[in-house]
Amino acid sequence: MLDYFALGLLFFVGLTIFYGIIVIHDIPYEISKHRNHPHQDAIHVAGWVSLFTLHVLWPFLWIWATLYREDRGWGFSNEGTVSSEVADLESKIEALSVRINTLESVGEQQ
Repeated sequence: MLDYFALGLLFFVGLTIFYGIIVIHDIPYEISKHRNHPHQDAIHVAGWVSLFTLHVLWPFLWIWATLYREDRGWGFSNEGTVSSEVADLESKIEALSVRINTLESVGEQQ
């Protein structure tokens, strides 16, 4: 009876480790999916390739998946972000409205 229990436990632990490794290797893909990464499919395929290359690629996939964020892109510079563009446009609109008010006041005086 104990032999069957040990055999069942051995199969359970083996399957748990097998599926656990697959779940761990899908973490970079899940990160890229959550961040709406433009290379989601490539990260997913490279994760499966990493399973067969003794996990050599996996740390690089983690880095690749976490570099990109939808709100700031790749994040290497602050130029070109949405918030800086909005602030720049707001300052231009403010300058234009001051200029329009100045031109209107000059037009009314003539």
